[in-house]
Amino acid sequence: MHLIVGLGNPGPEYAATRHNLGFRVVEGWLKRFGCRREQVRWQALLFESPWEEGTVLLAKPLTYMNRSGEAVAPMVRSLRLDLERVWVVCDDFSLPLGRLRLRRRGSDGGHRGLRSVIQALGSQDFPRLRMGVGPVPSGMDPIEFVLSPFTPEEQPAVETMCQRAVEALACALKEGIEAAMNRYNAPAE
Repeated sequence: MHLIVGLGNPGPEYAATRHNLGFRVVEGWLKRFGCRREQVRWQALLFESPWEEGTVLLAKPLTYMNRSGEAVAPMVRSLRLDLERVWVVCDDFSLPLGRLRLRRRGSDGGHRGLRSVIQALGSQDFPRLRMGVGPVPSGMDPIEFVLSPFTPEEQPAVETMCQRAVEALACALKEGIEAAMNRYNAPAE
């Protein structure tokens, strides 16, 4: 089984913000591949989606971004998942808008949601997909920026990026992370 965790903040006031791209990717996956079952468990909304001969579990933590690890760690431990099967999807304001970056492991890069997951798991050895929302406008507080909605002019690039993110995750699960990195870490054409 694979687990895809989309990071974000619960509640309608955050739904359209840059910080909630992880949630949007989970929704995009479910729209494309379907959902067999939905439940609330481990402080998260969980979805079972058909995949190949099995299932992919997707999660949207109900904790706030900075406490994402409180939902992810109990889930991973209870399901006894190897960390290489746990994908975390999040925004990244250090990447230009529309850019994807898949990595096999790594630091939190200043992302507090990733930091929480790393601390709760006691490891940074899990794959992640970062989605570019930057750059932060000069003089703007980065926290204010990621909690702001996308502009109408940015929406087409965001929709394309979310579709590519679902494709990248599907590629990684089917063909391996190296193939997905080679195909999707390059700028979109």
